[in-house]
Amino acid sequence: MSAEPITLELSVPKRPDWVRVRAPGGKNHDRLLGLVTDLNLHTVCQSARCPNMGECWEKGTATFMILGDICTRACGFCAVKTGRPTELDLEEPYRVAEAIQALSLRHCTITSVNRDELKDGGALIFARTIEEVRKLNPHTTIEVLTPDFRGDVDALKLVIDQKPHIYNHNMETIARLHKRVRPQAKYERSLEVLRKAKELNPGQITKTGVMLGLGETAEEVIDLMGDVTDADVDIFTIGQYLRPSFKHLPVEKYYHPEEFEILKEEGERMGLRHVESGPLVRSSYHAREQFDELHFAAE
Repeated sequence: MSAEPITLELSVPKRPDWVRVRAPGGKNHDRLLGLVTDLNLHTVCQSARCPNMGECWEKGTATFMILGDICTRACGFCAVKTGRPTELDLEEPYRVAEAIQALSLRHCTITSVNRDELKDGGALIFARTIEEVRKLNPHTTIEVLTPDFRGDVDALKLVIDQKPHIYNHNMETIARLHKRVRPQAKYERSLEVLRKAKELNPGQITKTGVMLGLGETAEEVIDLMGDVTDADVDIFTIGQYLRPSFKHLPVEKYYHPEEFEILKEEGERMGLRHVESGPLVRSSYHAREQFDELHFAAE
């Protein structure tokens, strides 16, 4: 816990100027969109309606979403389609690798929907994707953002054995709100996934993140940062929850940029090696810069 109490002022729940973003567009955006379409790939940027899509795509970066675009879970915050997936595309890893090669990416992020109907939760496809990306792009650093695989350590090991440069699994929210926000996930299970990832490969950079604005208190956010610090997590991301539609959970509060800075300072004081904190921060935002910072600091 913090040595001194932290007070965060409440905001009026009306979207403020600091969470407004420009519409996607531009030469690189259009090129990436065409490539993703031609290769029949999905990006979480599109599926989750990421507010940074315009900025990131114009820079030629994207987060590839494997295992299709239909998720078997129904989280209260997420814009990704929910339902019963109809197929498993075994050629997808090759196409992701081809897209990364065509874009000449220095760093790539690979995530997925939940595929709870699969015995390994899709872990083997994750492992094959890392392998294929590395074959075609030996100098590209690789980050994966995986589901919890329902706590299956063997499934997690399939991914960790491929030694991605960064392993990420998001906590998403504080313990008290977990059942409401992620009804098919478990707070302690997600923490254990992060602990086990570091245990399986002690040199692995691990990462997790949280959304604010769902009704948490400052003390609960501090408790969460303490829990992930105890799990030996290296990178922690903090961003503002933005409601995708009226079907999703409402925003209880919009945090001011200064409040994000307070939490960043507190997390780093507690021992997290890097805290990326701001209204528009998402899991993959500035991912390459985060890796460079920790990688060069270790040398």
